[in-house]
Amino acid sequence: MNKTILITGSTDGIGKLLALRLAKEGHFVAIHGRNETKLAATLIEIKEQSKNKNIIGFLADFSDLNAVKKMVKEASEKMPKIDILVNNAGILISNSKTASTDIRFMVNYFAPYVLTKGLLSNIKASAAARIVNLSSAAQSTINVLALEGKTGLGANEAYAQSKLALTMWSFYLAEQEPSITVVAVNPGSLLNTKMANEAYGQHWSPAEKGVNILYNLSMTDLAKTGQYFDNDKGSYAPAHDDAYDQEKIKQLIRLANEVLGNLVS
Repeated sequence: MNKTILITGSTDGIGKLLALRLAKEGHFVAIHGRNETKLAATLIEIKEQSKNKNIIGFLADFSDLNAVKKMVKEASEKMPKIDILVNNAGILISNSKTASTDIRFMVNYFAPYVLTKGLLSNIKASAAARIVNLSSAAQSTINVLALEGKTGLGANEAYAQSKLALTMWSFYLAEQEPSITVVAVNPGSLLNTKMANEAYGQHWSPAEKGVNILYNLSMTDLAKTGQYFDNDKGSYAPAHDDAYDQEKIKQLIRLANEVLGNLVS
């Protein structure tokens, strides 16, 4: 049976490769990007290579949460049912200094939080709803002041904290929404992607390693709700200790709602 699938950050890297693979299987695939020209080119490329016309695109810069909110409205209208949401968009290196909150928190945690909350009714319209959240092997205890935009962090530390936040929220969402399978995944460290090569100038594994695990968690019975799959190990594994601390999770969600305000109302 064909699925309706939304993949964020899918104009390059493993998001794009996953979108192409799913499009070739005949699924209805929605891709997302922040560059209008690149998004348009990717739409044409996937349609031509997959011979599938049921491909649509959404434009939104995830460092701008108002743009995310606009995408929520558009996606709600164009995708009344979403079987699978893959929160793949992420950032490590950035020259942006415009946001008060670190851009890694914005893109890696707040944006998927706003997007997913806004699309929950569409996701729950599916009889077998699934959310796959892209975490990382890099996870670090969250600095509350950094989350609130009151202090700065180095890029790697902000990235690690944002990925832990996403993992903690994944576990919380799995409990709150038992009808949805919610899984967090480290797709693999230093895959051959633009992000890894720009940040470190090297890669350890092919991008296909990440694509394969995202596909399996999206489309097969491998997905287990409220758990963390570590693709470096090739299995489910414990996440950071904080991901199991209920008080820290409650604090994270409370702070997120305070920071985001009417964006999640």
